[in-house]
Amino acid sequence: MSSAFQHNKKWNFRLKILLPCMIMVLFILDVSLGSVSIPLEQIMSAIFLGETEKASWLHIIREFRLPKALTALLAGAGLAISGLQMQTLFRNPMAGPYVLGISSGASLGVALVVLASYSLGGLFVELSMGSWVVVLASSTGSFLVLLAVIALSTRIRDSISLLIIGLMFGSVAGAVVSVLKFFSEAKQLQIYLIWTFGSLSGLNWDELYILSILLVVGLLLSVYLIKPLNTLLLSENYAQSMGVNIRRIRILIVISTSLLAGGVTAFCGPIAFIGLAVPHLTRLLFNTSDHKVLIPAVSMSGVIIMLLCDIVSQLPGSQYILPINAITSLIGAPVVIWLILSKGGIQTSFGR
Repeated sequence: MSSAFQHNKKWNFRLKILLPCMIMVLFILDVSLGSVSIPLEQIMSAIFLGETEKASWLHIIREFRLPKALTALLAGAGLAISGLQMQTLFRNPMAGPYVLGISSGASLGVALVVLASYSLGGLFVELSMGSWVVVLASSTGSFLVLLAVIALSTRIRDSISLLIIGLMFGSVAGAVVSVLKFFSEAKQLQIYLIWTFGSLSGLNWDELYILSILLVVGLLLSVYLIKPLNTLLLSENYAQSMGVNIRRIRILIVISTSLLAGGVTAFCGPIAFIGLAVPHLTRLLFNTSDHKVLIPAVSMSGVIIMLLCDIVSQLPGSQYILPINAITSLIGAPVVIWLILSKGGIQTSFGR
């Protein structure tokens, strides 16, 4: 009893105090960094009071830095939770938020608009460079893959077959994108390549509002799925014996993951590492597989990692901004490798 009490005490401290404090510090630090130096007290005044000594400072914070920091917060939580759900559904430590082909569908949608636009010339080329057009193309590609996966999931008995089908969707989409690349011009290839780098800085408040709605719905679904996810850890047969409707739960998990990962990909481009590694990182740090603890812990850990990566990508003291995709992998992969080695392997933290 005392051991369990100590564990709960540690979880409560980390969930209610440590992680939220880290998020607050990193969020303010993220907003304070940029090519224009703004005093910290003015940053705090802009965030909490909506005013600064200089109007230009308020404009920079409100229109550029705050949306970017909020995007990092939403993207980190969404990708981390979607990765956790996929790893639990497939009981596969290498599963991530894009394993169902959602990212590949989004990439194909953007490729069809951007890479094929040159053949239609003039006006369409200009339209294809607009942020809303790219978002709509990415969303459409993700949505079509989602519909196909949901339709197939009702006819498939085991999740492993669904995983294989998702990988096949990704392979087909990747092949089509490769063909489009081969026939595209340098300008279109550059636009598409920049999109694949991922970015947290391209959203305005309207886009941020839509992304927030998508992610809130996805996160609420994940909270609703806590008990079924815990039963799936033992096996689908055990879950069925506990009265869980496997096909219904599978569809809900796919919808939740698609809203979370698909929404982030549509507005920010594909962002690697977060969805795959943060769930493992959180399991190792919290030493549990209980989704009642993992759902909030993984979401906050994803926010912390994403904010940290965004801070590093800005190269403090420099005017350059590195691709967020590169930073998430460069920072995250060595940390996870070190944690796995220090804890004796990933098996000790998955499915416990």
